[in-house]
Amino acid sequence: MSSSVLNNFPITKKWPAQHPERLQLYSLPTPNGVKVSIMLEETGLAYEPHLVSFETNDQTSPEFLSLNPNNKIPAIIDPQGPGGKPLALFESGAILIYLADKTGQCIPTDAAERYECLQWLMFQMGGIGPMFGQLGFFNKFAGKAYEDKRPRDRYVAESTRLLAVVNQRLADRKWIMGDTYTIADIAIFPWIRNLIGFYEAGELVGINDFPHVQRALAEFVGRPAVQRGLLIPARG
Repeated sequence: MSSSVLNNFPITKKWPAQHPERLQLYSLPTPNGVKVSIMLEETGLAYEPHLVSFETNDQTSPEFLSLNPNNKIPAIIDPQGPGGKPLALFESGAILIYLADKTGQCIPTDAAERYECLQWLMFQMGGIGPMFGQLGFFNKFAGKAYEDKRPRDRYVAESTRLLAVVNQRLADRKWIMGDTYTIADIAIFPWIRNLIGFYEAGELVGINDFPHVQRALAEFVGRPAVQRGLLIPARG
């Protein structure tokens, strides 16, 4: 594939493609970012990662905003999208669905089960991500200086409730959808890992009260593709 196809995207001026025939990933190894790198590693799709550094505000650069006006990672360009035409996408959930459909991997083929899987993906996007992120702010970052702990406690309570939902779901299942590993797992478990690791909130949410979550999280993190994806793109 000629690099001229990608040259139509202004983002490639800041992050030139060394392999323009491959899917281009613009990301950072955050809970949302690693969803896509893990999915790419699981599927075996050829891709080229580009680090979007928050330290230098890459996400607010005109080049990145040309791909995602919401200035959030991750984002992709697939030079071989639907109909053989390049496709640009942002929002990690949308990218997971696209990659699952493109490869036929990590998503049920049965229509009813597919929608059930997507419901759990939306559960992560609408609940786990925003609530865990707020808890991280109030427990580890600037919010921890607030004397009033009611905001933190609100997010502790909601995050604990969400973990209980996941724990109940996993009580009689290996993965969110049963025996089959899907994009629902790829979306949910990086956030749980981050909550009890980087956000240092495991004790606050009583993670030891959720043995099924702990068991599935350990199995998730043990997957070779997950171990690789958690480090992609490599921080400088």
